Order: sequence, then C-alpha cells, then structure tokens
Amino acid sequence: MGEEGVGKRVEDRSIVLTLSLAVAAVVLAMLYNSLVRTRLRVKEAWAAVEVQLQRRASLIPNLVEIVKGYASHEHATLAQVVDARGALNAAAGPRAAASANDDLSGALGRLFALAEAYPDLKADTQFDRLHADLADTENKIAYARNYYNGAVEIYNTRVQTIPGLLVAGFLRFQAAEFFRADAAARQAVAARLS
Repeated sequence: MGEEGVGKRVEDRSIVLTLSLAVAAVVLAMLYNSLVRTRLRVKEAWAAVEVQLQRRASLIPNLVEIVKGYASHEHATLAQVVDARGALNAAAGPRAAASANDDLSGALGRLFALAEAYPDLKADTQFDRLHADLADTENKIAYARNYYNGAVEIYNTRVQTIPGLLVAGFLRFQAAEFFRADAAARQAVAARLS
C-alpha cells in the first residue's frame, strides 16, 4: 500500500468525521429549537391564564359595589372578596396564582351564598349579569388552565427525557410549574340541606 492508499483513508475518515459532526450539529439544533418552541408555548399558555384571571378580577369591583347597595352591613364577606382579589392580582407564578385563585373562588362562593339572603339583590339585573359573566370566566379559566398544564406537560417531558435532557441541562432549560389547586380546594365541600 502506497502513499495514495494512506492519503485516501485519511481523506475518507475526514469526510466521515465532517459528516458526523454536521449530522450531530443538525440534531442538536433541532432539539434546541424544539425546546424553545415548547417553552414559548408554555409562556403563551400562561399569558392566556393570566388574561382570564385578570378578566375575573376586573369584574369583582362592580360586583362588590352592587352587593354593598343591598347588604352594606356584610363588611367581612365583602372584605374577603376584595382581599382575595388583591392577592390574585399580586400573585407571581402558577403556584401563587392557583392559591390566590382558590381563595378568591371561596370568597366569591360566600358572597353568592350571601346573595341568597337578599331577594332584591338576586333579582338585580346587573348582579345577575355579573354572576353570569363570572361563571363564563370560570369556564374560560378552567380551559386556559388545562391548555397551560398540557403545554407544561409537553415541555417538561422534552426537558426531562433523552435526548432533550442532554441539551436542556447543558443550555439550562428548566421544568415549568403546573397550575395546581391547593390541597384545601381539592377537599369535598360539605353541603348542608336544612
């Protein structure tokens, strides 16, 4: 075997090495782009949750004002609703927002239960419209929460499984947080029928 044979083998190895590096670079780029796309989907989904939570929070001042007109002496219940709304507006991240959302749902439940004691309030068309708007918003929050949690599941799966795990760890992609209900919100509500 002469110099031509040795030179040909070195050249073949160089081509194979170059092609292998090119394929590895393309695979890494595809994995990176996939992680970025799914992370952006999580951010977009969280923004949709925040929009619905804000919509809900913006309905509450009108509701509180209407109830004040009929049940002004129910300060504790109204204060709980206002405080829970403020906590929801100040919540940062899915865990805090889920907790604040649960607190607000409980406070609104008490407010609507209070309305049962005031027939004139129940008959008020603005109160009825706001109640319907809040119910609609609750449905939208549930949908947005499910969409967000689905996006988180896809993203977290890519971040925590091979081959994405190798790229994610190196490029500091971290698992996203699910929007979960508090333990208290998962408890069954005791209903008393008098």
